Amino acid sequence: MTKVLCFGDSNTYGYIPSTGGRYDKNIRWTGILSNYFEIIEAGANNRNAFSDSPKLLIEYMKTNPDIVILAIGINDTQKFFNTDIKDAIEKLINIALPTPIILVAPSILGENILKHPIFSTMFDETSIEKSKKLPDIYSQIAQNKGCKFLNLNTLIQPSEIDGLHYEPEQHKIIAEKIYELLLNP
Repeated sequence: MTKVLCFGDSNTYGYIPSTGGRYDKNIRWTGILSNYFEIIEAGANNRNAFSDSPKLLIEYMKTNPDIVILAIGINDTQKFFNTDIKDAIEKLINIALPTPIILVAPSILGENILKHPIFSTMFDETSIEKSKKLPDIYSQIAQNKGCKFLNLNTLIQPSEIDGLHYEPEQHKIIAEKIYELLLNP
């Protein structure tokens, strides 16, 4: 069975926008994929691409995955950070190579994030503008590094509840698209 490392943030973890809990395994995209592949779920709330992620990814790579899905980066747009996202993502890719990689560009932040009682303290209008640049940055990185690329913005949008996380139907769509990519190396 193909071993897939899913390394990412709260949308990889399966954060529920309405409650702050975690979706059941059969709802979150990583859990859905575990019906078909050996999935290593390595998603965490508020994970960014730069701080401890390189060290963590080095440890996860010791599990010898057949493929790595990198679905991370939206937290790097928080108003507290001035991340060079291109550099941070390339560092993660360099750690995972030569293992095949699917690089997933996060959804552009929704305006509702500015009204959310928690996330409005972390993200601002500049965060939304930064998030709009991520698909092009990720596409270029994927092309330069020879990774498969998935732009979530062509498939889904974040929940109206918080402008950041995904509803169950969106998790299902992500799982279906990644399933297709995993079947066609």
